[in-house]
Amino acid sequence: MRESDGNAGWPRSAAVFGASGGIGQALCEGLAARGCARIHAGSRSGEGPEVAGVGSFAFDLDDEPSIAAAAAAMRDDPPEWVIVATGVLTLADGRGPERSYRRIEAATMAEVLALNTIGPALVAKHMLAIMPRGRPFTFAALSARVGSISDNRLGGWHSYRASKAALNMLLKNFALEMARTHPEGVVVGLHPGTVDSALSRPFQSGLAEGQLSRPEDAAANLLGVLARLTPAQSGRVFDFRGEEVPA
Repeated sequence: MRESDGNAGWPRSAAVFGASGGIGQALCEGLAARGCARIHAGSRSGEGPEVAGVGSFAFDLDDEPSIAAAAAAMRDDPPEWVIVATGVLTLADGRGPERSYRRIEAATMAEVLALNTIGPALVAKHMLAIMPRGRPFTFAALSARVGSISDNRLGGWHSYRASKAALNMLLKNFALEMARTHPEGVVVGLHPGTVDSALSRPFQSGLAEGQLSRPEDAAANLLGVLARLTPAQSGRVFDFRGEEVPA
């Protein structure tokens, strides 16, 4: 059972994959501040926020055995919430996002899909497998509004859009599959908005006043959304206001 705080159901345990990023670290800190007693903070380096109740583990989205090992370590006492707070818009060497189809390169697209789609899917593969039946749980992955097909009015950013659209489809698939055996589970995507982080920094110029949010504010918004979700909403994508993002 989840502890209750007004209308919000806060978890007693959680796992954050991508805890070294701006949003991931803020999610860990926000969960701790809301009474989450045990938080597994995963990053490539194996380092996490120095906050009471936070324990760190190492994983790499490109290394499935590392993800499997992390899940195995949590199998005996699975976290109530799992949040995949990873994602890439511009690769480390500066490639992307493509503004025209003429800029598409197979290697770039493959790397973006590996990090934004395949990696989170592998986390789901191993973490959903340890969720006990008959107990509420929430699995969430950071997505993006630009992954919406029906809401796409500008085009461009081909690999990023495609990777998030594919992620959204996978989350829907996972929600349908888990509902057959774990009817109290919730599987969703989350759109955090434009957050002041390394991912968005090259694209912050020209943003309207108030459009850019601090990581701690974005995390607080997302945690509030997660705390209010029910199994009836599983399989959808929600933004930081709790409004559904169209498919």
